[in-house]
Amino acid sequence: MGRWLEHSVTTEIRASVDQVWEVWSDLEAMPQWMRWIESVVTEPNDPDLTDWTLAAQGFRFHWKARISQRVEAQQLHWESVGGLPTKGAVRFYSQEPELTAVKLSVSYELPGVLAPLMEPSILGGIVTKELQANLDRFRDLVESRNP
Repeated sequence: MGRWLEHSVTTEIRASVDQVWEVWSDLEAMPQWMRWIESVVTEPNDPDLTDWTLAAQGFRFHWKARISQRVEAQQLHWESVGGLPTKGAVRFYSQEPELTAVKLSVSYELPGVLAPLMEPSILGGIVTKELQANLDRFRDLVESRNP
């Protein structure tokens, strides 16, 4: 059994909470702005179940995730149901009519095979930095659609 790591990042987006929610809700488009995510496929008979592939630093991980809570334009929670153990939440906070704060929290179990090879504090810094860069790319994507 590996060790669980958790990361949280935030950004502000110059767009309405509904516009931000709409872009985030297209999970299959995440590889456009999440650099390490290779693919997201929604199960045809269950829109709350998705199949994920992550490829980074020569490693590839695969998992299925189920949306456990969805509150339209407010929050989305998920948890893996197979493959890499992961869970998380994204929350949307309307600051003004055209300003939304987004907070992304991700937890995952560092696979046992990697735990001896990586110092969790160093890996944590790398992952947090990458998540922030991803969230900033998401912000730029949303703002580019909102002239």
